Parts: sequence; C-alpha cells; structure tokens
Amino acid sequence: MRVGKITENALKRSVLKQIKTEFKGIKSAAVGTDCAFSEGRRTFTTISPVTFDTKEAGYFAVIKAVNGIVSQGLLPDQVNLGILLPPEAEESTLKKIVADAILAAKKCGVIYTGGHTEVTGAVNRPVVTATCVGVLGYDGKTSGDPFFLSKPKAGQELVITKWVALEGTAALAIERFDELTERYPVPFIDDARGFKDYLLAKEEMEIALEYGISGAHDLSGGGVFAGLWEFASRAGCGLKVDLKKIPLRQESVEICEFFEINPYQLMSGGALLMATDSGEGLVTALEEKGIPTTIVGTLTEGKDRVLVNADETRFWIFHRQMRF
Repeated sequence: MRVGKITENALKRSVLKQIKTEFKGIKSAAVGTDCAFSEGRRTFTTISPVTFDTKEAGYFAVIKAVNGIVSQGLLPDQVNLGILLPPEAEESTLKKIVADAILAAKKCGVIYTGGHTEVTGAVNRPVVTATCVGVLGYDGKTSGDPFFLSKPKAGQELVITKWVALEGTAALAIERFDELTERYPVPFIDDARGFKDYLLAKEEMEIALEYGISGAHDLSGGGVFAGLWEFASRAGCGLKVDLKKIPLRQESVEICEFFEINPYQLMSGGALLMATDSGEGLVTALEEKGIPTTIVGTLTEGKDRVLVNADETRFWIFHRQMRF
C-alpha cells in the first residue's frame, strides 16, 4: 500500500463495508467525516496518529484529535494518548510528549486523561496517537438533526479558513530549523514555527455554526486536495475550485519549495473547509472576528471534481493524481 492516507476505494472496501455489514442500520463512520459516533448514546470519538518525525508529537496529536470533534459541531470533553517508543528512547522523550499533550489539552479546554505507553522494537521513532471523546451540545441545537448529520449540497459555496499547509509548515520549521535557517532569515522560520498556535479550529467553528453552514471538514490529513475530494464525496456531488484562491502563507510556499513538497498535499490542520449558501456573508462574519477566510469555489451537480488554475482547467480522478 502507498504511504499516507489510504485511498477512498480501499477505505470503502476494507473498512466501511465491514462496519456496515456487521452493524446494519447504524449510522457511524463515513467518507469525509472527521469523527465516528455511537448513535444510541450520542458519544463521539476521533483518533489522530502522528506518524511524522517531530519533537512535539504530543501537541500536534491532541490538536488534530480535538479538531476532528469540533469540526463536526460537537463539544470535546477529554483526550488521551497511545504512545509507542523505540527501545533506545529516553524517559525524557516520554516526559516531553506528555507535557506537550497537556499544554495542547489546556489550550483546547479539554481534560487530558492519560492513556497507554509502550516500548517496542516495532517502531524506530515515537508514534503518538490521540483519541478525543466528544458529546452533543457544541452546535447549540435544541431540536432537529444535529450538525454532524447535515450534508453539503450542490450550489453551495466553499470557503477555507486561515491558510492551508499551516500544520505541515509548522512541523517542518520546528524539526528542520537548522537546515532552513541556512537559507532563510531566522525570524522568517520562527514565524513558521509559530503556525502551531493557529491550529485549533474551535473559534471559527463556533462562528460558522451560528452563521449557518451545511458541512465542515478538518484539512489535516492529506492536505487541502484530499480534503476537497473527501468533502465532495460526503456531499455526493462535484466541485469547482480556483487553485489561486486557496489561501497560502508565504512561509509555506518557501518551505515547500525548499523541500520539493506540494503545499496542497501538506497537512493543513487549523484550516477548515466549509459549505454555505452565502460565502460572502460567512467570510464577513469570520473576518470581523479576525479570522482570515476565503471563498475558493462551489459544489456542483454531478460528480466532476474540477480545479482551475488561471487559463488551465483540469478534471481530477483522485486527489493523489492532481498536479499543477
């Protein structure tokens, strides 16, 4: 199998098909959703592994897990970690992972409840997996279907909050600081490291729910290209997006160029992709609170996924295959 997120077809064949077969009639995990849930008790969970090499794995894992809950209009309650350490790891490594996780939990307003730590020869660097548990209540609804059951539809506009590639840029700037500062000024890379402070998506989700949206998706895993594909899959329709309107920070552009990475496929935690009937109104509501937001395209009838780049228009079959 290819490194990274599994394909949508593999997810459907080997995961979702088994769930639907064994638990008939129960709504739960699906393509394009950021968490799974127990329909009867209305409890919700999201699991976020950090498999890339980073000294701040505990921090990134917790933020990713919490965003998976809040992006579905839910109230995050608690988070715990599963930590796998290689035999050569020092106890100081474990201490930092937990300290960073607690820092992130406090930032997110959730309780850190512990977890499980194991030393194993199966890994050659720390692997941290955060599980966040959430409950109903965050979307403020007292009747009708909760937000997590809503689906975007054709004709609605697509907006993205903040900037894409924030998460991956921050991780690279933290881990490859010495290498990057041989080419770029230290303050420039320091700004990129500071992107980790923008990763929590709670405030913008609160505003968006109050304004009115039909769907939201955390853009962490796979970046904005994967997120757009998954969002359209959940909506059951197509999309048309202007590549030049997808918001990027210059730090991300430079760092991705340095490492020859496609910024549109870089982890984009902190950015939310949302659908609404009035993109301009949502942009205004968010920017009044100091949250940069951009209309990037629309959901369309049919199944075509279309990306426009200046005078060039491309149809894309799968998110891994799109290049400009």
